[in-house]
Amino acid sequence: MKFTLINNIEKDSAMSLILKGFLIFIFLYLIADVLVMKSSFGISIETINTTLFGNEETYADPLTESAFLEFWHTQIFFIMMVLLTLNAIFIRVAKRSRVILTNMLMISAISSLISLALAFYMSNIFVNIYLFTFSTWHAVAVYMIFYSFWKLNAKSI
Repeated sequence: MKFTLINNIEKDSAMSLILKGFLIFIFLYLIADVLVMKSSFGISIETINTTLFGNEETYADPLTESAFLEFWHTQIFFIMMVLLTLNAIFIRVAKRSRVILTNMLMISAISSLISLALAFYMSNIFVNIYLFTFSTWHAVAVYMIFYSFWKLNAKSI
């Protein structure tokens, strides 16, 4: 996190290169996150409901509470690490609308985590909210990655 202490990122070409590489890794994580969710948990309302609550017609067992809490715990950790680091980079390179995008990203990510827990413990209506907020924070994060990469590339030339 040395880049948070550097006054002028555009004059430090080595740090700019490191940040570009880090942004690529965050982008790869987001792609992998969607693919893992698709194959293991589901990214549609039907598949998420089947994973959480089971399905008698297909003989799918519901997710146990311990398995859900383990999944939820790892999601909280990885989302926190990725988003806090991405926000630190984005805030350094963006001048306009950084408050709006940063808040939108964090609120949608936290909402996705909360709605997933509410869907498991309270009602499957929260699956719709989870799916929307999961998609929202991924889309905003991808935009922030491309914008930050573009700004770092423009400053290093």
